[in-house]
Amino acid sequence: MMKNFATCKNSLSEVLREIQGFKMFALAAASDFQNIASVAPSSRRLALAMLEGLPVDRVRTVIELGAGTGAITRVLLEYVPPQATVVAFEINPEFVSYIRKTLSDPRLVLLNARAEEAGRELRRLGYSRIDAVVSSLSLRFMPDHRQRILQEVLSPFMDERSVYTQYQYIHGMRYENGKISRHSSLPFLRRYFRSVQCRTIWRNLPPAQVFTCRGRITKDHALGARSIREHRNAALPAREPA
Repeated sequence: MMKNFATCKNSLSEVLREIQGFKMFALAAASDFQNIASVAPSSRRLALAMLEGLPVDRVRTVIELGAGTGAITRVLLEYVPPQATVVAFEINPEFVSYIRKTLSDPRLVLLNARAEEAGRELRRLGYSRIDAVVSSLSLRFMPDHRQRILQEVLSPFMDERSVYTQYQYIHGMRYENGKISRHSSLPFLRRYFRSVQCRTIWRNLPPAQVFTCRGRITKDHALGARSIREHRNAALPAREPA
């Protein structure tokens, strides 16, 4: 009887926590939609889809970009090993405070910092390599130069085995230079990864696409590919004028 009561009490606490997080998220979105870029926290189904392509059973260091109210953070901590570390970046101080109050786990390093500061923070913490990046950042609201800076900052810490996951909402509309256009993160991600797989998660508000990226393209790889193309072009016979 007491065990059932304790279970019900824990379930009720969990529901109340989710309601509080939802309200906080909605209020933040109403005041700063460009940075929040959603009307609700990520669903558990979306969080699981973000983790599906990650080697969660053997990761040691996972970076989360845009932790929000911790919807994906909590699922990450359910699956990563006891010796793993999740370094989560979130710029909204209210979200950071909420996560600290509602989520206690020694594997979590929560930073009130921008994603572009990841390189500096990782070096400060003593990390030289990361196994995975889980990004909830809204690339459609992030200027192109900031997206490039972010990838350049992460690049020194990633190698062939590192996996990067990113989601975007399927409506994917982008407002830029006074015009509204449809936006897809796919072409951008393909500049930095040799393999980008995509799947759609319909049971999320709103529905989202999850991109799982592997085979980081480093500067050495890019230069090597360029050299091969130039060598092939040089070997081709010159065309005679028509």
